[in-house]
Order: sequence, then structure tokens, then C-alpha cells
Amino acid sequence: MLARHQEPIVAIATAPGRGAVGIVRVSGRGIGALVQALCGRELRPRDATYLPFRDADGSAIDHGLAIWFAAPHSFTGEDVLELQAHGGPVVLQLLVQRCLQAAASMDAATGKPVLAGLRVAQPGEFSERAFLNDKIDLAQAEAIADLIDASTEAAARSASRSLAGDFSREIGELREALIHLRMLVEATLDFPEEEIDFLQKADAQGQLDSLQARLAQVLQRTRQGALLREGIRVVIAGQPNAGKSSLLNALAGAELAIVTPIAGTTRDVVQQTIQIEGVPLHVIDTAGLREGEGVDAVEQIGIERAWGQIEQADAVLFLHDLTRAEDEAYAAADAEIARSLAQRVPAAVPVIDIWNKADAAQASGRQGVVLSAKTGDGLQALRQRLLHEAGWQQASEGLYIARERHVQALLRVREHLELAQLHLAAQAQSLDLLAEELRQSQNALNEITGEFSADDLLGVIFSSFCIGK
Repeated sequence: MLARHQEPIVAIATAPGRGAVGIVRVSGRGIGALVQALCGRELRPRDATYLPFRDADGSAIDHGLAIWFAAPHSFTGEDVLELQAHGGPVVLQLLVQRCLQAAASMDAATGKPVLAGLRVAQPGEFSERAFLNDKIDLAQAEAIADLIDASTEAAARSASRSLAGDFSREIGELREALIHLRMLVEATLDFPEEEIDFLQKADAQGQLDSLQARLAQVLQRTRQGALLREGIRVVIAGQPNAGKSSLLNALAGAELAIVTPIAGTTRDVVQQTIQIEGVPLHVIDTAGLREGEGVDAVEQIGIERAWGQIEQADAVLFLHDLTRAEDEAYAAADAEIARSLAQRVPAAVPVIDIWNKADAAQASGRQGVVLSAKTGDGLQALRQRLLHEAGWQQASEGLYIARERHVQALLRVREHLELAQLHLAAQAQSLDLLAEELRQSQNALNEITGEFSADDLLGVIFSSFCIGK
């Protein structure tokens, strides 16, 4: 551990602002003397005790519940003190300052500070210590932040399953199967003179096939979990007055964007997160795409921002106005936008043609989704199309939350196992290479749960957490 991980820490563990209850949390080794200074008495482990929280002069800062968790039976694996007070921000800050003051004061019996080195925690440091002290693995630690940040009910329930260890167990089962296969390969390398062919007798080929099949299932579920967490960015693009803002309002079920018949009404990006079957969709309305006279400087900036959003999209809804579809100038402008989309949008990003205003014009022979943002007809078809393009399959009760880094790690495992298949076919000529590919596969799996992780990766992950978590 780094030196800072040995230092005791304190922080407010509840969200900023006012509330009925607020929590101040202290974690470290040997904080019993601090408990005595703050509470005026010893506490029984895991018992909630109602008492005054004492200032330096003995007056009460507040009355509330104090709970003492003795190591290792705590969230962080260290001694932990939780002070549950009234949830005013001033009261909680006073308690934090009192903790720091009491820790720095001298113990009359020892002549040393009550709790040397106590400091305010950095973001995610409590969860980081829980990971470093083997209370949770890295995937579970990430699930804590995902549960807090969940934007849909499905995401929250899936994050809860990951926090309970469902995802980690699946990764653990893959790792165990991989370790067993590695053992067979290493035995063959260590005892080449043996007459028994370890790999053939133990059905190494069958084990590798089974491992790849199980990996494919885990990878599919992990991709679904990552989609639940990340959602997809959907950008609505098209000419002015095609109905982009109306479509955003219809999908969101609220009047978020101003809708008028005046071209160029939308001049900046308007974004709203909605959910479809629990999947978050970040829908972005942009300025109408056009060129020529009548485009002022402000609208031009809006158009440039629209193209910036389009280039970062996971899916683009190219909106067409059915009432103007037969107009040659309008059709030519649509064709020019289509050419620009083909040049500026990555090939992997779907561009879906949307024919709007079906309530006012015929749409026979049009390719894409036909709808009316005004009446709502066709919106359900659009929702299902977006889920399909995102790769979403019907949610199952056992789905867990996941992150893009988990998906990338599993893709690396798949790549190494595919190479291992080739080396296994060559057997004696490539056993060293087979062993190496299996080792690399295990390393990639270990990165997911943190058995093997670079310090800089841990820093990135935990720095995104709340202070007090």
C-alpha cells in the first residue's frame, strides 16, 4: 500500500445539501481514542448509541447516533466510526472539524496526538480501502458508484447484483477453468518425457472449447450490462423545421425544446436522457443543418455544434419532412446532408432515416421509420429500432451492471483464447506459445476484479467516486 493508505481519514458520507440525517465517517487503524474524545465513552461494536457529540469545551455540537465498527468487521476493513447527526451542512462540517481537532490534540496519558495524521478523505478513498483490504473486489467497488449514478430502475437493480458479487462470480468461474487448463499445459511442458499425453487424456481441446463457449455467454451479458450503465447517445439531425425538436419532446414526454415554424429556432444543443426498457438513451436535439443566405453567425455556430454532436453519436436519426419530400430543393438539400453524414459519421454508427409528419402526408415507398412526432404514431417502432441498433436484447432478471473496460478485457481474453486454439492444434511445436496465450488470458480476467491492476488504473477508477464513498 501507498503511505497515504495508512493514514486515518474522515469525510461527510451523505450527499451535499440539507437532509433529515447526515453521516460523518472516520476510518483508520486504532481510532478508539478518537471515539472516546468525540463521544465521551467507549462504544460496543455495531451497536447504535444515542449521545451528544462533544466539542472541545464539552458542549454538544449535536445529538445523534454513534456506531463503532471494529476492524476487520467494517466496510473498509479498518476501525470505522459513523456519526449520524442532523443533516444540515453546517452541523456536518462542524463534526468534521471537531474530528480533525480532536485527532490533533494531545492524549494526556501518552503525550501523543489522539489520532496522528487524520485527514479529509479523497474521492472514493473509503471504497478504495475496502478493495485494498479485500472486503470487495474491483468490479464490486465500481458497482458502488454505478448504483449511486444509476439513471434507470434496471440499471440500479443490475448494479446491486454486481455489488453482491454476481459478475465477479462469473469471472471467477472463468478464471478457475482457465487455471485448470493452464495446469495441464504446464504439466506437459514440465514433464515432456512422460509417456502419458496430459493434454489429450484430460481433453484439453474440449476444455478450451467449453471455456470459449462460456466466455461468449459472459461477454454477451457484459455488453448488455455496459449498455445499461452507459446508454447510447442518439443525435437527431436534419434540415430546419423537419420536426427535430418535436421528436425530442415526443420521446421525452415533455416540452423540453421550443417548437416554432421559424427556421433556425433551435440554435444550441438540447439534451434529455430517457429510458426504453431500462436502457438509458441520451437524446440530443441539434440546430437544423443548412447553408446559404439567411444563416447568421449565431445559427452557424449552432450548426457547427450540431456536426460536433453527430460525429460523437452512437446513433443518428436523420429526420426528413414528408410534407416537403417532393420539393426538389428540399430533396437536394437532404441528399447533400446524407453525403456529409456518410463522410463524417463512422461506418459502425447507424444512421436511421426517419420520415416525420406522417399525419399530414403519405409515406408510401419510404425506407426507414415513418412516424408523426405530433400524434405519436410510429414512436414505438422507433424505440424498438434504437434498441436493436444498440444491440440490446430482452432484459433478464439476472443481468448485472458492467463497464466498457470490462468488455474490452473480455475481448482480449477471447483474442488470446482464439490464438490458444491454433497453438493447441499444433501441440508439441507450440506448447510454449499456448501456455503464454493462456497466461495472458488470465491476466486480462484478473484486471476485471483487480487481482492484477496497475496503480494508475485504480487512481482513475476511484477518483470518479463521491467524497465519503
